[in-house]
Amino acid sequence: MGERKLRILVAKPGLDGHDRGAKIIARALRDAGMEVIYTGLHQTPEMIVSAAIQEDVDAIGMSIMSGAHMTLFPAVMDLLREQKAADIAVFGGGIIPDDDIPKLKEKGVAAIFTPGSSTQDIIQWIKQHIPANA
Repeated sequence: MGERKLRILVAKPGLDGHDRGAKIIARALRDAGMEVIYTGLHQTPEMIVSAAIQEDVDAIGMSIMSGAHMTLFPAVMDLLREQKAADIAVFGGGIIPDDDIPKLKEKGVAAIFTPGSSTQDIIQWIKQHIPANA
C-alpha cells in the first residue's frame, strides 16, 4: 500500500474577498496529488480550526490579503493548541510585510509565501515539511 495523500485545508479568513490566489493554490496542490479542502471566503479562525479537525488535515494554508494577518494567524494557532490539534501545520501567504514574517513564525506559523512565490515552490515546501498524519 502506498502512502496516504497529504490533506490540506485552504482557507480565506476574515473579510478579505480576494480568493483568486487561494483557488490557484488549491488547484495546484490538488494537481500535485494532495487532497484539498477549500473553505471558501469569510471564514473565522474558529470555522477554520473546526473544519481542519473534522477533515483530519495535515496542514492549513491560509491566504490573507486584508492586512489582518497579525490577528488571524495567531488566533488560528491559539485555537489549534486549545483543541489539542497543534500537530496540524499552518502556512500561509498573501500581502504580508517582511517584518511581520519572523513574528508569525515565532507564533508557530511554519512558512509564509509572499507575492511572486511559485506554486511549485509551495508544493515542494509542503512535500518536504508536512508529514502525512497517521
